[in-house]
Amino acid sequence: MELTFRTQVVDSCATVHVTGEIDMYTASELREQLSALLSSGVTELTVDVGGVDFCDSTGLGVFIGILRRLREVNGSMKIIAVRHQLMKIFQLTGLHKVFDITPAEPSDG
Repeated sequence: MELTFRTQVVDSCATVHVTGEIDMYTASELREQLSALLSSGVTELTVDVGGVDFCDSTGLGVFIGILRRLREVNGSMKIIAVRHQLMKIFQLTGLHKVFDITPAEPSDG
């Protein structure tokens, strides 16, 4: 499945709405998209994953790498609209303690 992005940037803050599946085939697209934002001066990043149907360990690795880069410049990252299935992955890996995560509304799946 294809991965799509819709990005809004205001000063050093960006929100990226991600739709699709984040896996070993699409994770590089996500990394490039988020890295480009950081390179442009974004230090406050919100990633809306409400449209993400699947995320594997490669995708989690992208999120970890981006968070690490943001922390180096005293920035922050939020992951919002996390569906139940994706939240389970964050919990099983312990990453729910690392990331600022906002679950999806119950009716969002």
